[in-house]
Amino acid sequence: MTAITMSNAMKYKPMNLGRWLLWGAFALVLIAAPLVFNKGASLSVLSTMGTVMIFGLSYNMLLGQGGMLSFGHAVYSGLGAFFAIHAMNLASAGAIWMPVTLVPLVGGLAGMFFGALFGYVTTKKSGTTFAMITLGIVELVFACSLMFPEFFGGEGGITTNRVYGSPFLGITYGPQIQVYYLIAFWLFIATIGMYAFTQTPLGRIINAVRDNPERVEFIGYDTQWARYLTLILSGFFAGISGGLSAINFEIVTAENVSAMRSGAILLFTFIGGVGFFFGPMIGAVIGVFLTVLLSDFTKAWQLYLGVFFIVIVMYAPGGVASILMMNLRLVKFGKFKPVAPRLLAVCGTAAVALLGVAMAIEMLYHLTLDAANGTEMKLFGFMVDTAQPAGWLVAAVLFAVGACGFWFARKGFMQAWGQANSDIEELIRRQA
Repeated sequence: MTAITMSNAMKYKPMNLGRWLLWGAFALVLIAAPLVFNKGASLSVLSTMGTVMIFGLSYNMLLGQGGMLSFGHAVYSGLGAFFAIHAMNLASAGAIWMPVTLVPLVGGLAGMFFGALFGYVTTKKSGTTFAMITLGIVELVFACSLMFPEFFGGEGGITTNRVYGSPFLGITYGPQIQVYYLIAFWLFIATIGMYAFTQTPLGRIINAVRDNPERVEFIGYDTQWARYLTLILSGFFAGISGGLSAINFEIVTAENVSAMRSGAILLFTFIGGVGFFFGPMIGAVIGVFLTVLLSDFTKAWQLYLGVFFIVIVMYAPGGVASILMMNLRLVKFGKFKPVAPRLLAVCGTAAVALLGVAMAIEMLYHLTLDAANGTEMKLFGFMVDTAQPAGWLVAAVLFAVGACGFWFARKGFMQAWGQANSDIEELIRRQA
């Protein structure tokens, strides 16, 4: 190792101005978001995004940092939510003292406890075996949620009222805006905690366990303990997410500990990008948008979500975060300008082709599911008769024009993209 590389590796920045600005901007976004999106439904969506962000970040501690593909992460979030909602009900009845502000801690401690309990079994193996055991654990807990209705509330779940006790500085957590700021506060704290974990020796070792477990064992570390401790901490943050979810929705059901919820967070995290710390946060925004907002406009939202996931896996396995970072790299080295018009052409033609596909899907859904209400439907602001060929013809033309345009624009984009990245690599080699 040369002296220059050693100097770069050992660089210490106690006052990293860029990092302070980044965290400050994150805090400002959390504070200002409800001032822009101030409607009741918007605040509810923002609150949901906040809880899913914490859930996704906790899941990425396993998948992105530790290489542990879990199909049962909802167990820790869901059980944390059940313990949190029982704590709220006990506090409401006067049996215990528990302010609403601290309820997420109850969920976090419950998630940590079950992480220690189940993690001791699941982390004894890695790879596919670990994934299969987590799938068995989530099915086990889901079955228990139906077997013990006294605790889990059966199919109806457990409900609560988050407004109890004396108001503190006028805060009752009745208005949704107060719940949002509670979630934003815990999101900020949990994000700092999980980022700090990546800088710890355990966070570094779990990266090494992900990349080369044999070498980690060779230098004297126990890989099973590294995975086990990481899962316990991940369960803690997942439990915090569950506790916030219980406060936000005032109900927890068996769905909170189901494999479906575990699969959803896996999907959101992968879409956002498992290789980047902030990837799950992007995935949470996209996932909540597709599942909450898009479902209000179309019955085919699950189809769009599935197609979007497949496209990301095939063409951007690093997730949306990797696309953003690759373009930021071009901007940093001043190579984005020649790529920008070709990128715009590719995106524009792809959007036209997707518009044609969306038209065909919506008309097909209307014919198969809403045919009893007539063949006419309102599509993108226009009335379309799905029984007539005009609508199908427009969809086919849009798709054909967009696909052909995409095919030709793609060649120019790939050439410009490759040239820009080659120039950057050459520049880096000269600077080295």
